[in-house]
Amino acid sequence: MNASPVTIPARRGKAAFVAAGQSIKVINTHGEQVVDTWAFNRADITEFMSMEHTRSGSRHIIPRVGDAMLTNHRRPILTLTEDTSGGIHDTLCAACDRYRYEGLGCTEPHDNCTDNLAAGLAELGLTPPETPSPLNLFMNIPWTPDGEIAFEPPISTPGCYVVLRAEMDLVIAFSACPQDLLPINGRAGKPTEAHFVIA
Repeated sequence: MNASPVTIPARRGKAAFVAAGQSIKVINTHGEQVVDTWAFNRADITEFMSMEHTRSGSRHIIPRVGDAMLTNHRRPILTLTEDTSGGIHDTLCAACDRYRYEGLGCTEPHDNCTDNLAAGLAELGLTPPETPSPLNLFMNIPWTPDGEIAFEPPISTPGCYVVLRAEMDLVIAFSACPQDLLPINGRAGKPTEAHFVIA
């Protein structure tokens, strides 16, 4: 991949058009930044990457290299082809939104991934049909046999990355998650920018 990296600004969203067969390299530039990731069929954005359908298809809670991410029509939209991050990602948690921060006691408006998705797509002249549950790259949500989950810092390291291959013409969207009330972006609670490259 020799294209120039595109910045996903800290606490903000970014989207891009991707052709079938192209690859998207998502780089955890500083090492502890969760990147919420969505993909939509470019011809019909009511078809989108679905974590519920993907888990049923792969039988994995955490995607592995070689796994296809499925749409809500159960068709492959992205395939995970490389992962240098340690392989810990999340498919369980919804994108953060104003209501999440209100529930955590935040009394002021707070940047959130739901708004970031809308803003990223708006730059391309698009409106999301809804906010699908994202593929939360680099997010560390361990679980126990009795069903308890926790919110832990990422295990990823600076410069690590994942590569996703587009299986159809699509729109990719990212949010550099602004969560700073829980340690999912590191115990310092300081969200940073991340980068991606399309090739």
